[in-house]
Amino acid sequence: MAADPLHQFRINKIAEIDVAGVDISFTNSSLWMVIAVVVATLFLTLTMRQRGTIPSRGQMIAEMLYGAVANMVRDNVGSGGQAYFPFIFTLFVFVLFGNLLGMVPGSFTFTSHIAVTFGMAAIIFVAVTLIGIAKHGFKFCSLFFPHGAPLWTAVILIPIELVSYLSRPISLSVRLFANMTVGHVILKVIGGFVVALGVFGIVPLAGLVAITALEFMIAVIQAYVFAILSCIYLHDALHLH
Repeated sequence: MAADPLHQFRINKIAEIDVAGVDISFTNSSLWMVIAVVVATLFLTLTMRQRGTIPSRGQMIAEMLYGAVANMVRDNVGSGGQAYFPFIFTLFVFVLFGNLLGMVPGSFTFTSHIAVTFGMAAIIFVAVTLIGIAKHGFKFCSLFFPHGAPLWTAVILIPIELVSYLSRPISLSVRLFANMTVGHVILKVIGGFVVALGVFGIVPLAGLVAITALEFMIAVIQAYVFAILSCIYLHDALHLH
């Protein structure tokens, strides 16, 4: 069972909870979401509690994360975007720590489950749509018809733009889910070769080390991509075309 590369994604119930016939049990996925929130909160709180003239390594990392997201929001959302910085920063840090904690042996990568990534993407999609409607009213529908396009192209462009818009939560969630799942499966498979080959496993072991380093980089990149795409969707809602 331990050699099964898909076993690491199995959802296990820790505490069974049933409310009116709806299963809302606390699972290993739920547990690692809580751990990610706690670890991220402790890291940011402790590193920034005593800010010195000469920053510590932890403070430098925290400030780098803050600066990266601040620049992301400013460059991709535009005017009025700073009001949404806390949400984007929280989203980025949650996904980032979820990805990184999933690299710890024996942990659980909740971002490798489509239910989790689609849930986050759906919340972003609904929130961005409501923001756009609240700001522009009926004019929000102009998002589905590019400004300056000939009127006769509406029959073609509106369905295309509508399908593209409605597919955003799918593409956003699948991108994160697929990258994290494939990476962990590859690590598990190559790790199995290392164990099976014994002393001759030096070559797959070297490959495993290289892929592990790559997976850490992908964990950071995918958190960044998830956040920056959210910023782009928010920009469209605030400024339309």
